Parts: sequence; C-alpha cells; structure tokens
Amino acid sequence: MTSNTSPGAVDPAVREELARLRDSIDNIDAAVVHMLAERFKCTQQVGHLKARHQLPPADPAREARQIARLRTLAENAKLDPAFAEKFLNFIIAEVIRHHERIADDKTNGAAPAADASGPGK
Repeated sequence: MTSNTSPGAVDPAVREELARLRDSIDNIDAAVVHMLAERFKCTQQVGHLKARHQLPPADPAREARQIARLRTLAENAKLDPAFAEKFLNFIIAEVIRHHERIADDKTNGAAPAADASGPGK
C-alpha cells in the first residue's frame, strides 16, 4: 500500500491477512520477551554465584563459544548470522554490566537490589 492510498481502498482480504500476520508477530514478540526474562533470571543466578566465588563478571571464552553457536543456529534457521551475533553481543554486554554490579554490591557489603530493569548473567 502506498502512502497516498486510503485505508478504505484496501481490499478487505488484504486487511484480514495483514491483521492475521500482525497478530502472529505480536504473539512471537510476547514469547521473545518471556524467553528473555527466563534467560535473565538464570543469568542473575550465575552473577550471584560468580560474586560468591570471586569469579570475573565476564567469561570471554564462553562468550565466544556462545556467539559461534548462535551464528550456526541462525544460519540453520535462515536468519542473518551477523544480526544474531549483534543481538547476542547486546545481551552479553548487559549481562556483564549486571554481573559487575552484583560483584560490586557483594564487595561493598550492599544488599543485592532486585533488578527489575533487565538482564543479568
């Protein structure tokens, strides 16, 4: 549909198909959010475990393995592996930031704050 076409001029079957596809997209987005929330719950536990045992917040070898694994999964799923890598790098950076905060809280004796803002690893 071009920008100068009024919504009323669109074939009802096209509008119906568009609505169906958008509903599917909305459901997938909801599933992605819930899966990320579950992932971040796990990574928070990892961050606390690392802090208790004075392990570094980042694990470059693990991160490299995960990126290679995700790139392969993306290729097999016909998803751009570069996009998948960027997505995972974004998550990893956030996770490391949270691990650093957890470690700082432990070192400084602060009670760990509940993190409603996002992920941790």
